[in-house]
Amino acid sequence: MDYMKEYERKLVPVEEAVKVVKSGDWVNYGEFMMNSAYLDAALAKRKDELFDVKVIATTCPFPPQVALCDPERKHFILNDWHFGGAARKLHDNDLCNYIPLNYHEGPNYYYQGWTHVDVAFIQCTPPDANGFVNLGVSLSMAPAFISQAKIVIAEVNTSVPRCLGGMGEVVHIRDIDYFVQGPNAPIPELTAPPISDVDIKIAENVMTQITDGCCLQLGIGAMPNAVGAMIAQSDLKDLGVHTEMLCDSYVDMYEAGRITGKCKQIDIGKMVYTFAMGSKKLYDFLDNNPIAAIYPVDYTNDPAIISQNDKMVCINNCLEVDLYGQVASESAGIRQISGCGGQFDFITAAYMSKGGKGLIALSSTYKDKNGNLASRIRPTLEPGTIVTVPRNINTYVITEYGVALMKGKTTWQRAEALINLAHPDLREDLIKEAEKNRIWVKSNKR
Repeated sequence: MDYMKEYERKLVPVEEAVKVVKSGDWVNYGEFMMNSAYLDAALAKRKDELFDVKVIATTCPFPPQVALCDPERKHFILNDWHFGGAARKLHDNDLCNYIPLNYHEGPNYYYQGWTHVDVAFIQCTPPDANGFVNLGVSLSMAPAFISQAKIVIAEVNTSVPRCLGGMGEVVHIRDIDYFVQGPNAPIPELTAPPISDVDIKIAENVMTQITDGCCLQLGIGAMPNAVGAMIAQSDLKDLGVHTEMLCDSYVDMYEAGRITGKCKQIDIGKMVYTFAMGSKKLYDFLDNNPIAAIYPVDYTNDPAIISQNDKMVCINNCLEVDLYGQVASESAGIRQISGCGGQFDFITAAYMSKGGKGLIALSSTYKDKNGNLASRIRPTLEPGTIVTVPRNINTYVITEYGVALMKGKTTWQRAEALINLAHPDLREDLIKEAEKNRIWVKSNKR
């Protein structure tokens, strides 16, 4: 069959494609670096024709024009499954809302009809000889919302790497209603944050928990990047990868010979992930590379699947931890900063994994708005702050001052252990608060 004829029949100008969106529709954008700025801009131009269009994105790397063009939100209402910097700023200006979820459950929200989608906007490779397009570097919920959408519009981009996977990474021409030829813009790159001396010290403490044959999941941020750099320079052997996000650190570890995947129990020899964000080096590494396997998030983040790999070491950052061991990674008070993402999934899975370890790593302090030193180890969380990992799920907490085990510990033992992870200049105040909260006993060490 000549699939190119069908493709050419469905290829239309972008202005024509976005005309299918009607007032009241739910429009699902892509995910992470696969969000289409081209389709977004075309839809925003229809602002005066449309009302009450609900848009869903996942960590859109740019501020969508549909939000910027409509400050009163009469025409478009933007929502995001997991905030990045763009969504955070829009939320601060009342232009974006968060959608809570346990990440591995996300596809089922679409399959169950709990999350509605009328029109799906995706970005993809040109079709191959068999009529399939590849969805590139983000796959988490895309197969689900594409399958449930009434209309699918695909921007074709020759810059999209062809990411090989386990399932769902391709879509056939027959399942796409309209194609538009985009400007072939490069996939957005994620600039790695600078690594501080504190990040390095935290990473050194994390490294004490990693041994030969462990299977890794690294979260996002400078500290996980520091861990990756240290692993690349270490003599660790035969590490595996089963992660949510693939970043440049994994390429460095692989090229240094630290990652082989041969000790994994499932997907042996494969670097499993559900989305990638990083530099062009990462995207070039993934293009047609069979060492990496991209899967939907209901596979990569399902604790029952993750935990089939022994010695899962899951390393995630957070905003704050209180003296009870509650982990806040999403908000500071009512200000939405990030999302739950896969943190709960992987911390749970690490506990279920034979020999696994779930690590919450954070710097002990930050500078407040007045420039004063403030503790990330808090007596209690500020009202409105969302708990991402409950105290009964949390296993290890790590700062630049050491490692603390939470499991099996009383409230007073947790308080002492966590205060020992706080900055020395701030510990006395934390002890006073612990005493007020009745989680400090006479035998605790000062």
